[in-house]
Amino acid sequence: QVQLVESGGGSVQAGGSLTLSCAVSGYTHTANCMGWFRQAPGNEREWVAAIMGRATHYADSLKGRFTIARDNANNTVYLQMNSLKPEDSAKYYCAADYGMFAPCAVVPGGYQYWGQGTQVTVSS
Repeated sequence: QVQLVESGGGSVQAGGSLTLSCAVSGYTHTANCMGWFRQAPGNEREWVAAIMGRATHYADSLKGRFTIARDNANNTVYLQMNSLKPEDSAKYYCAADYGMFAPCAVVPGGYQYWGQGTQVTVSS
């Protein structure tokens, strides 16, 4: 059973930074794609970023502020978030895709496993 556990969320003032981590366990194979999504109350789950090998992809609105990285040796994926804005407040989820397709999916249905999420709150 694959398990994903996010950490690193919290409260920060606008302009601040946070780094989220997602630890993956329970499966010997490396996921094809790892993604980050976020969901604010009343909104749909929104794709943030994804990584396949060394290739990274970002939602257009987040390019330049967010960075996704992957440490395969430690089965961990990171999301570095800089210049945070109040509208970045949401619960952030990491997701794993063990399929074989490229590029990485940008919709939740493209991922088979999910973490429980970590809350990020940005105050103005």
